[in-house]
Amino acid sequence: MIPASFDYVRATSLAQAIGLLQKDPDGTKLVAGGHTLIPTLKLRLASPALLVDIGGINELKGIEVGDRIRIGALTTHAELLASEPLRKVLPIFHQTADLIADPQVRNRGTIGGSLANADPAADWPAVVLALKAELELAGPTGRRRVAAKDFFVDIMSTALKPEEVLVAIHIPRPGPGARFRYRKIRHPASGYAVVGVAVALSLHDDIVSEAAIAITGATGRAFTADTASARLIGKSLSSENIASAARLASEQAECLSDHYAPANYRKHLVRTEVGRALASLGAA
Repeated sequence: MIPASFDYVRATSLAQAIGLLQKDPDGTKLVAGGHTLIPTLKLRLASPALLVDIGGINELKGIEVGDRIRIGALTTHAELLASEPLRKVLPIFHQTADLIADPQVRNRGTIGGSLANADPAADWPAVVLALKAELELAGPTGRRRVAAKDFFVDIMSTALKPEEVLVAIHIPRPGPGARFRYRKIRHPASGYAVVGVAVALSLHDDIVSEAAIAITGATGRAFTADTASARLIGKSLSSENIASAARLASEQAECLSDHYAPANYRKHLVRTEVGRALASLGAA
């Protein structure tokens, strides 16, 4: 199918992109990698009057690793996969990017596009939740930061306002003893997560001092399994403690059901994948 006609502007600055959104927020769409938007246009599920290409805005690019980590919204999956400074500090980005789709998608798709689109089966939402990231948003009234836990609202719905642009992801630099793991069961056709699990925890003398477990693919939006994470604090990663946390994570998930994976199967995958992720960190 051929998309409906639209005007096209390649923005040269963040201010220009925001200004164009402000003029007609309902009739304007931003495009970066375009992996979701372009098929949507072709199917005429969206028919914007104006398409604003933000791919040339340098402010939205780059990976900075210092006392805190800043990742520009236009950073591609391939760039996250290839960054050695980022891998040394937060190896979960390498683990996750390596599981996303295929090289063609990784070279065009961006982390910001994935987060702003908020597909319930996307990988990055679980990662930023587990890392307790903040998302920097820019709009006509200035900039604000939203905690990842408050950003994802529902299926394909976020705290991003129609006239705002996602600028960057900010993550605290992990301390000693931090360990990370991302696992997922891929849909065989799309490569999206049927269930994906991101885990970030800190171990001191083999005792968990901090833990965050986030899950994608199972429900209408990525979520943190807070009860399961809390169960691990002050305990070792014994098989009994891992099994208990995995069970709690599964119980918290109000799972989606589709032709490929009914809800009870997704619940089972949450339990097994949380358990496997935690077991791998205990053995690391």
